[in-house]
Amino acid sequence: MSTYKLDYLDQLESEAIHIMREVAGQFERPALLFSGGKDSITLVHLALKAFRPGKFPFPLVHIDTGHNFQEALDFRDWLAESLGEKLIVRYVEDTIREKKLKEPTGRNASRNALQTFTLLDTIEEFEFDACIGGARRDEEKARAKERVFSVRDEFGSWDPKLQRPELWNIYNGKIHKGENVRVFPISNWTELDVWNYIKRENIALPSIYFAHERELILRDGKLLATAKGVIQQEETDEIVTRRVRFRTVGDISCTAAVESDADTLEAAIAEIQATRISERGETRIDDQVSEAAMEDRKKGGYF
Repeated sequence: MSTYKLDYLDQLESEAIHIMREVAGQFERPALLFSGGKDSITLVHLALKAFRPGKFPFPLVHIDTGHNFQEALDFRDWLAESLGEKLIVRYVEDTIREKKLKEPTGRNASRNALQTFTLLDTIEEFEFDACIGGARRDEEKARAKERVFSVRDEFGSWDPKLQRPELWNIYNGKIHKGENVRVFPISNWTELDVWNYIKRENIALPSIYFAHERELILRDGKLLATAKGVIQQEETDEIVTRRVRFRTVGDISCTAAVESDADTLEAAIAEIQATRISERGETRIDDQVSEAAMEDRKKGGYF
């Protein structure tokens, strides 16, 4: 008698699809946060498997800092249009102007934290009660202790001491008016899992994830993209041209590249297998402000 077995990618895929369908079943106005990065692209692919041939039961939403990589933005627009799904974009620049927010200045200044204000305004504007995102537990210690269904209060704040049990893949989405839930279907995946799944499913990615020649700013051992008006060059900075790729695609001002010759999926996977540093640990400057940088942002409403 034959036995039915799922390999580990099938198990992760099945769990993620189950979570997405739970969101569709439990919430009235969910949304999927989509930046054009590899994790949110993977979420869109999983949503296709969960809901096609029907339309997605949620729009795609992007909070644009105005300092995003153009490769990711172009891919974002292309994918949403090719799938025929609704894409909502809200801009941090507009929030800064309307709320008269003070934009960070100085060394390694970034709009990344200001995304929180725009995200909370967008949630209020469309009355979203659940927002699906591509955060994973292997990325950073604050994310490692967050539940799949992460309840936020009416101010968008996360309290790590008030989390709900999730036994036997049972998720409780009951919330009070004004609260919302952040949902992480690929929380149990690793960076390597994502890349292996992308390879298996033949998922397209922006070119920025693969090795290419690029002019960069060398600062404190980090390779930052040159972007006029985004990163202010200092006297100690050095302009170099290197062959690099980006392991994670966030705000230009706080995302560093890594030197690499990995110009194919297979080569990128081999490179990730050999590394001993997480993608955010190696490339995200905003997470290195303090030991609790990510957790502090989450408590303030950050995704």
